[in-house]
Amino acid sequence: MTKVLVIANDESTIFNFRREILEAFAAQGFEVTVCYPLGTHTDIIENIGCKVVNLEVSRHGKNIIKDLKLLKDCKRLIKQFKPDVVLTYTVKPNIYGSIACQMLKVPYINNITGLGSVLQKESILSKLILFLQKVAYRKSSCVFFQNKENYLRLKNSGVITEKTPTAILPGSGVNLKMQPYEQYPQNDGITRFIIVSRIRADKGYTEFFDAAEEIKSKYPNTEFHVVGWYEEDELKARVDNLNDRGIVIYHGKKLQTEVHQLIKNCDCLIHPSYHEGMANVLMEAAATGRAVIATDIPGCRETFEEGITGFGCEAQSSKSLVEAIEKFLHTDYEKRIEMGKIGRQKMEKEFNRDFVANAYTEQIKKVKR
Repeated sequence: MTKVLVIANDESTIFNFRREILEAFAAQGFEVTVCYPLGTHTDIIENIGCKVVNLEVSRHGKNIIKDLKLLKDCKRLIKQFKPDVVLTYTVKPNIYGSIACQMLKVPYINNITGLGSVLQKESILSKLILFLQKVAYRKSSCVFFQNKENYLRLKNSGVITEKTPTAILPGSGVNLKMQPYEQYPQNDGITRFIIVSRIRADKGYTEFFDAAEEIKSKYPNTEFHVVGWYEEDELKARVDNLNDRGIVIYHGKKLQTEVHQLIKNCDCLIHPSYHEGMANVLMEAAATGRAVIATDIPGCRETFEEGITGFGCEAQSSKSLVEAIEKFLHTDYEKRIEMGKIGRQKMEKEFNRDFVANAYTEQIKKVKR
């Protein structure tokens, strides 16, 4: 029996975006152990047929002592469960899980879900992370990327070499059953926009809030719905102020099923992020049959067709975002419905999550040969 150990930094990463992969592993008869900081959905992951183990991972911390503990914990888990292959997701599990595998001579597969905010500008920390990734990926059985630009960035930085096995996936893909196509909202004269992501500056919230204020003053029959949670409190005061003034409607953090219902009731999803691996929320909105407005960056631009299923805007530009929102407001009702239908078709053709699950099972079989 093939033993697979999965290392991730967050339960939502597994629960929302990897369940289908775990189900595919179970269907293949793999023995799967999943390690991450335990949350509230352990029973659901276990019901798939996986063993779930707690692993403390500091997602954004820069404490070298804690990171070395993560390395030690990864080694301990690998020794305990004796996997045939280890799968890692996101920066810290990719780095320390991979180094642990090298030390214990266990095959491993990495998934680069994005380069993160630290690598968006050159610094001592960014150089250190690039060096650690170079060490981590040098013996990888395969490094999965979610967009071509991330691959080229790491290749040009010397992190990835010509000898490194790599492949590009359609992000995490989208679960077309959990995100079914929904009929477009009735035309009641109000255009509803929604943003769904962690509330932080590099997700484009500053530009979103600026645009919401300007659009609301020019087009009163608009609504701006905000779904997200705070990793930092720097924007909380502004969210509270805009919510109190009726500029935005803040819903807080929601379960994925609740998010689907909110997207279903809106006309368009906005995602003005600065950097992405592949934006899951854009795929989910398109699968639901809603047009999107997103920054023209790697990880966003792949998910929509300009003027056909959505509109692009410049990153870190409130002006450009306002212009994109106005394009949508000037799009007639029937055209909006058509944009949503074509978006759904694009997801079915290019981003079905089954593609991702199949890529993983095939790669594991190669490792086992």
